[in-house]
Amino acid sequence: MKLEAGWKSRLQSELDNDSMKKLTAFLQKESKSGKTIYPQGDEYFAAFNLTPLDKVKVVIVGQDPYHGPGQAHGLCFSVREGVRFPPSLLNIFKELKSDMGVEIPKSGSLMKWAEHGVLLLNAVLTVEDGKAAAHSGKGWEQFTDRVIHVLNEERENLVFILWGAYAQKKAAFVDRKKHFVIESVHPSPLSAHRGFFGTKPFSKANEYLTSKGKEPVDWSL
Repeated sequence: MKLEAGWKSRLQSELDNDSMKKLTAFLQKESKSGKTIYPQGDEYFAAFNLTPLDKVKVVIVGQDPYHGPGQAHGLCFSVREGVRFPPSLLNIFKELKSDMGVEIPKSGSLMKWAEHGVLLLNAVLTVEDGKAAAHSGKGWEQFTDRVIHVLNEERENLVFILWGAYAQKKAAFVDRKKHFVIESVHPSPLSAHRGFFGTKPFSKANEYLTSKGKEPVDWSL
């Protein structure tokens, strides 16, 4: 699995440890038994390859990949071109339009955000077809915890967008004196009307980046 050089240099010890070896063995066993795993193998690290460590401006933390056919491609909340928007993604687009005036796009792919410095990080990077959270507790969480630690320690003036209790707990240790943390309820239809809509995370992120002399993110899609 290819991993961008900057990330690889900081994460090599994590990649070589026993937890990752066990995770790799688990994934190989699942695949050999005929189970379908999303995303496909060369996309496990898509978020890192599209957003190199030194290019990260904003971090959005998700939980685990979509578990339906053709959806997941390695970026949290994002789906492949031509795939129907999951409800949470549609609500993200509604808030983006309200906040920034960006029209709801035809495609649910967030690759453009990733290429403009938005690390779209799921806590768990794989899932079994039709079984949400099937790979939770298998080792990915330790790896992605390390990712957030690296960002927290080695970078300054990042924006962490944490939607929902899971993401907020995952990144609870982020130093808020060094970075800007935006928190709200999750964009899921179950919670979006209880404090997601109207939070303006996109404009707030750009205001902070601009105040620190950084280029704002182009959120258009």
